[in-house]
Amino acid sequence: MILEDGTTFEGKSFGYEKSVAGEVVFYTAMTGYPESLTDPSYTGQILVSTFPLIGNYGVPSDSKEENLYEFYESNKIHITGLIVSDYSFEYSHWNAIKSLGDWLKEQKVPGLFGIDTRALTKIIRVKGSLLGKIEFDDEVIDFYDPNQENLVAIASTDKVEVYGNGEHRIVLVDCGVKYNIIRCLIKRNATVIVVPWDYDFNNEDFDGIFLSNGPGDPALCDATVENIRKTMDAEKPIMGICLGNQLLARAAGAETYKLKFGHRSHNQPVLLQGTDRCFITSQNHGFAVDTKTLPADWEPLFTNVNDQTNEGIRHKTKPFFSTQFHPEAASGPVDTEFLFDDFMNNVIEYKKNKK
Repeated sequence: MILEDGTTFEGKSFGYEKSVAGEVVFYTAMTGYPESLTDPSYTGQILVSTFPLIGNYGVPSDSKEENLYEFYESNKIHITGLIVSDYSFEYSHWNAIKSLGDWLKEQKVPGLFGIDTRALTKIIRVKGSLLGKIEFDDEVIDFYDPNQENLVAIASTDKVEVYGNGEHRIVLVDCGVKYNIIRCLIKRNATVIVVPWDYDFNNEDFDGIFLSNGPGDPALCDATVENIRKTMDAEKPIMGICLGNQLLARAAGAETYKLKFGHRSHNQPVLLQGTDRCFITSQNHGFAVDTKTLPADWEPLFTNVNDQTNEGIRHKTKPFFSTQFHPEAASGPVDTEFLFDDFMNNVIEYKKNKK
């Protein structure tokens, strides 16, 4: 494991053996690696787990419900590589069908263990997210900065897909969507029309817009931002999550910026604007909204208690809001899943007023 600052760590392989390069980031969750590894927001990144023991409960079955994998957040592993301290070769779980190492080999993703992940994380905490590469033997490769590329175009679907058969038609702009967002909408009587990131959905028949999570720099998604701006005039309800928060902010006229090392954990505290209510949330992002650039008719919705960065925005009069964290969790706490209810209530109210 080689960082762009020259730091080198030597570990042992338990995954697929090929040299890879990407942005090295850490996450502090104790559980949920099947969900994290299949989260499209990690596209282009080498993931470092701060929790020392990984792999002890194996990998779950690939059963499907509503044509979605029940226990994964997409149809494949999206991380570029995995770095852990202690890999458990033995696993035990009622739903496990294979080991983490076997899964990595199947998906051609390298994994290293025996590395001091706390020391590695401290370097990232001080210097910020760094470029890095995993090299095997004499297979030398160059560093690669995924943030220079439109990762959303890689993570997004390339066709329109429909899930569920509910009463309310929701267009979901797929920037790298996690399956549990779709599940949460279906559970609330929605038909979910998933469209590509640059698809002009304004001619579709729909009752609300959902902007998904996804990887990379929101400034590279001009096509999505322009489509959001166009639909704002119709005042149909809009909700966004993670990258969706940043895209909604940019559509409103605000700016975004890259965080030093991002938020990737299950324990980020966020404060609801104007209250003393604090929620513990699951997060995975490297960019944030600059609240100082929000127009006068917008306001922050949540704020991160740790570093005061933005965790959501809302329009003061129209049914538009978004969160930087993941209310659908998967994995992580589900304390804020009620926000899906708020969105669907906005949809129901919009339909009632339209009549």
